[in-house]
Formats: sequence, structure tokens, C-alpha cells
Amino acid sequence: MPLTTRSALAVRGVRTPTAVRRGPGAGPSDDGHLVIDGANVTLPIDPGSPYVVRDGRIYDGELDLGVAAAPVRRPAFYDLTTADGVRYEQIALLHGADVLASTVVQTCIRYAEAERCRFCAIEESLRAGSTVAAKTPAQLAEVAEAAVRLDGVRQMVLTTGTTAGPDRGAKHLVRCVRAVLDAVPGLPVQVQIEPPGDLDTIDELKAAGATSIGIHVESTDDAVRRAWMPGKGSVPMAEYEAAWDRAVAVFGRNRVSTYLLIGLGEDPDELVAGAASLVERGVYPFVVPFRPLPGTLAVRDGATGPTAEVVADVTSRVARLLREAGMSGADQGAGCAACGACSALPAAGG
Repeated sequence: MPLTTRSALAVRGVRTPTAVRRGPGAGPSDDGHLVIDGANVTLPIDPGSPYVVRDGRIYDGELDLGVAAAPVRRPAFYDLTTADGVRYEQIALLHGADVLASTVVQTCIRYAEAERCRFCAIEESLRAGSTVAAKTPAQLAEVAEAAVRLDGVRQMVLTTGTTAGPDRGAKHLVRCVRAVLDAVPGLPVQVQIEPPGDLDTIDELKAAGATSIGIHVESTDDAVRRAWMPGKGSVPMAEYEAAWDRAVAVFGRNRVSTYLLIGLGEDPDELVAGAASLVERGVYPFVVPFRPLPGTLAVRDGATGPTAEVVADVTSRVARLLREAGMSGADQGAGCAACGACSALPAAGG
């Protein structure tokens, strides 16, 4: 798919019914899940979009864009319930056609308005009853086994809201990874954390069997971090840099990633420069357009997302950096960069 088309779809979304959607929750996306030209893609489902999925193709009005598309079907594991009465769908969700993802702790110590990340709605899905506050290792293992067996899941992502402990939630992920891999040996698993207080925890996550790790900063610009994520932005960049360097040493080059959001007011040239510094460290910068999500402070305050032109420009330049460094999202093995659905990077060769 041409990058210009992918960027326009990322910003404008599509009109289509889809059985698999992710509502507002942890992180910057709430999207419908599709397979487009054989690849996982997540797009906003917007009844006002000029783009529509019809007869297995994407159209701009009546113009066939030459792109095959099909909504992801509801997985069989969603119909199951644990012995203690929790629906599997409340424990983990299908992303794309073959990625299982769970926010293992659905609360965050930074969710008070003065500290909250303005793009995040992690506790809104909990308030809506679509998930549970904390998932146990046993629950995650049970769901992972069923998702692999019934629906062909090929990788898993485990993220967490920030907890009050010095590890910021990473220790619980160690237990979760072990349980999942006991149930499904060999399943690629990515863990996503803030920099833990003790960097040895990164070693513990690798020893538990995690394939890759995401340590998400969203922006390398301190002014943007203070404005958009005042709580998380209080963690010094030096802590992120130390955590990235330790993670690269433990997991390996291009097995560490971080989100960078396009459209937070950061100058595109500076955003690309920040991505270049990450690439030099061996960290994959997963660039994704900011999307104003219902229930977020950004929507309350009238924030808007970036233009398709800016998304295409930043994405193409970051993809070039990645190609020159020999870094591919697919080589991450598991996680957001390996899936690629939320970014236009795969369309740009990243």
C-alpha cells in the first residue's frame, strides 16, 4: 500500500463494520482491526470517513484504491469464560488477526488529572466494565493457550498501568510471562514497561522468557513530555536512556522499542532527530499518529490529530533511518513494532 494512502487511512479512518475493535484504554489507540493486503492494520472506524471497505476492497468514494481489505472476525476464544466467571475477552484482546494483547493492571498511579497522560484512557475501559482491574498470571496463561489453539495467535503483548512499587509494575509482568510460556512454550511475548527502579528487573523479564521489550517515552522532547504527560514526564530522560541501554544489552539490538507520537506539537524535524538518536542506541522508534480518544483529557480540551501529510513525512524519514541501520519491525519477534498495525512504518519499508 502506498505510504500516502496508509497515512490518509491512519488519520481519516474507514467506514466498515468490524467484529474486532479496541475501545479507548491504555495507550494512544482505539481502532477497528483489519487485514489489508495481507497485513494487520488498525484504523479508526469513523462514519464520516471518505474511505469505505466494500466487497473486500477499500474505496475513496467510488474510486477503488486497489487495496484488498477484510475486517478481522471475532475470535472463538472470546466466547469462553474462566472458572471464576471472567470472560476471556475481559482478560486479553485480539489485535489484528494473530496478536493477543493484555493490559495486566488496568489502573495507573498517574491517572489523576494533574499527572495523567493526555492521550491515555487506561481506566475508562475498566469503568465501562470491558475489562478487569488486574489479570492474574493463571488467567493470562489460560487465555493465551486458548487463543493459540482456537484462533492461531502467533504472538502476545503484555503491558501494564504504572503501579506504586519501585518496579512500576514490571515484577508482575515477570510472573505473567513465566505463566504464559509454561502454558504455551515458544510463544513470542513482548513486555511493555516504564523504566523500572532497579534495572536488574529488565534482566528478570528476559530470563522469564520475554522476546522483546517496549519502554515507551512517546516523545524525546522534555517540553512536550511535561505538557502531555506531566506524571510520566517527571521521569528524567536519563532514566529512559539507562533503561534502553540496559535493555539493548540484555535483549539485543532491535529487540527494544519505544512509541513516538506524531502530532503532539513537536517539530517534525526534532521528532525525526529524536528517532535517529534511538536508532543509534539500537532502539526501534515506533512512530504512530496521535489520535484524540473519547474519555481523554486531549479530547476534552479540543486537541486534534496530525495531518496525513505530516504523518507520511515523519514516517518516511524514520523508515529511511531504520533501513539504513538494518532494523526491521518484523525482526522484533513480538510486540507493536513486530505487528506494525498501528503505524504506517510497514508501508514505508520500516
